[in-house]
Amino acid sequence: MQRSDEVAYREYVTLRMDVLRRTAYLLCHDWHTADDLVATTLARLYDKWKRAGQADNIDAYVRAMLVNAYLDERRRPWRREVSTDRMPDVAAPGRGAAGEHGDLLALVRALPKKRRAVIVLRFYLDHSVEETAEMLGISTGTVKSQTARALETLRAAITNVSGVQS
Repeated sequence: MQRSDEVAYREYVTLRMDVLRRTAYLLCHDWHTADDLVATTLARLYDKWKRAGQADNIDAYVRAMLVNAYLDERRRPWRREVSTDRMPDVAAPGRGAAGEHGDLLALVRALPKKRRAVIVLRFYLDHSVEETAEMLGISTGTVKSQTARALETLRAAITNVSGVQS
């Protein structure tokens, strides 16, 4: 990387670090994992800085890289394992308490990873259907259906928790 490119890269990272970290947290709901995702994304961005500079919207390009890093991380086999130092004496409680105190993040966390990514991109980052589809590499129809299913799931979970009928 040339010196001028490296300066531009550092300036970009300095300006966007907080937003990238918050976005990563919304995807994975763990600050340590969010930091790892951002580090992975920024390392990849460093290698692809010239290509990123040619993108129409560099922020969208980097967010797509971040979402892809999150999806790649979720596919890793060790993410499905939970370590503990001792065996439980009783069965673990169910997930029925999620959202009991208006904890919408817990309900979003319970969504499947692609639906969660669509919800974060569409409603937290305020991207259009087309931008979300481009970032995730899926069709606009898939974005719409995943959004509808995620919202339906969230509405049902909120209704079940609060006992409110719509």
